[in-house]
Amino acid sequence: MTTQPDRPQDRPQQDPGRSFGSVAGSYERGRPTYPREAVEWLVGTEPVSVLELGAGTGKLTELLVGLGHDVFATDPDEAMLDVLSAKLPDVRATVGTAEQIPSGDGLYDVVVAGQAFHWFDLDRALPEIVRVLRPGGRLALVWNSRDERIPWVRRLGALLGRQDQETDPTRPIDDSALFSAVDTTIFRHWQTVDRDSVQDLVLSRSNIAVLPEAEREAKRAEVLAFYDDYGRGMDGMQLPYNCRCFRTAVLPHVQTKRTVEIAEPAEPAPGLSSGLHVPRRPTDTADRLPRVVTDATSGDDGSDTGMILIDFR
Repeated sequence: MTTQPDRPQDRPQQDPGRSFGSVAGSYERGRPTYPREAVEWLVGTEPVSVLELGAGTGKLTELLVGLGHDVFATDPDEAMLDVLSAKLPDVRATVGTAEQIPSGDGLYDVVVAGQAFHWFDLDRALPEIVRVLRPGGRLALVWNSRDERIPWVRRLGALLGRQDQETDPTRPIDDSALFSAVDTTIFRHWQTVDRDSVQDLVLSRSNIAVLPEAEREAKRAEVLAFYDDYGRGMDGMQLPYNCRCFRTAVLPHVQTKRTVEIAEPAEPAPGLSSGLHVPRRPTDTADRLPRVVTDATSGDDGSDTGMILIDFR
């Protein structure tokens, strides 16, 4: 029997926001880091307790830890966290989403998200962020955006896609009425991109990761030809970025209202629901729900040991 080729229209469409696990290695090798001074502006230099949402392979995590902060890293994708944990084995890392954060109430001084906030369902995520922050807690967001005022960078952007170039969280944060006015600034920095890393930069893009293999390969070849046209070879090229930073704090009356709702639930009339939603108070699952990793090694005789490793980080 002849097998029909797999056609893109026959396959379920992959959610771009959940596509990064399949390209975790390319993401780690090809994506830029963040300027240290940007992270200092976002979170500060005095050690605090930080919850990171959408931590990915740990690009931002590494800088936060380097500044002395106590970081709990979460990401929806296990494969991305595997890269993070291999690089930062002492950091607690657990699968979780911004819409249902695996943490108890009021445990963190700062919630951060790097290159991730635009993927969140904000109607659900913003109240969750408020829930896990301590009184006066802050939300810090950051994106690396290519500086496309430069013509060759603009040409590269046309090849890569621009879905996260102009992301600005100010309006949805203001509209939520949960946070103070958003403070923002920009730090300029450069990433050295060579013939290898420019290919990883292409493959790590969500809009490209979801394409059928032939289309991904065509896009990779197209960008590689673009790079070769410049003749930089081993010297690479300096890709300019604007690191766009945003920070805000939970409004005091918001957390006061939450405390009252939790402590003093309304008494319903007989036979009637109170209509008051009391927020759930889950425990911090970072220690209670370990990540499970299957040991891929074999026994001395070459047989599968079937061993399961429990990672309690």
